[in-house]
Amino acid sequence: MKRVLTENPTVQQLESELRREQHRRSYRSTLLSTVSALVIVAAVAVLVSMLALPVLQVVGESMTPSLYQGEIVVAPKGTAFQKGDVIAFYYNNKILVKRVIANAGEWVNIDADGNVFINDVPLEEPYVQEKAFGDCNITLPYQVPDGKIFVMGDHRATSSDSRNTAVGCVAQEQVVGRVVLRVWPLDRISVIK
Repeated sequence: MKRVLTENPTVQQLESELRREQHRRSYRSTLLSTVSALVIVAAVAVLVSMLALPVLQVVGESMTPSLYQGEIVVAPKGTAFQKGDVIAFYYNNKILVKRVIANAGEWVNIDADGNVFINDVPLEEPYVQEKAFGDCNITLPYQVPDGKIFVMGDHRATSSDSRNTAVGCVAQEQVVGRVVLRVWPLDRISVIK
């Protein structure tokens, strides 16, 4: 036969148990609200990065020395692009990064040495280290069609761009955004010019 002691708990024991239970509930509530907040922040960050401020990784060498393989850049959405702007655009299920050379209606000409002329005026290109005629199969001079942008990579000898009909001019609806900021690697964080 078992004997059960039924002692009434003391006030201190009751207060201690009450504090423990309140702490447990408070901890659970804090944990739940923290996880919820993190999920919401992550969802908002994904939406913002996809819809308004895409973050992209550079693949290839067509934009050297301005951008190198593996660098990560930010390309906010936009529709007004000027000569010299670096843009990202969709091409064959990829995103390419090139520089705006001419807008709709402008005439582009390139001489054998790789010098670019827009409406018969030489284009100043401080971002190009080595000029080259490159892979060009369009008839020059070339007039940029309505609603299109003529783009070229900064590494002219290797870039596939608007000089070739395989890529051609870029339509406004293809553009992801204007590349404005390099965010990786950390030692090269800078505004893209």
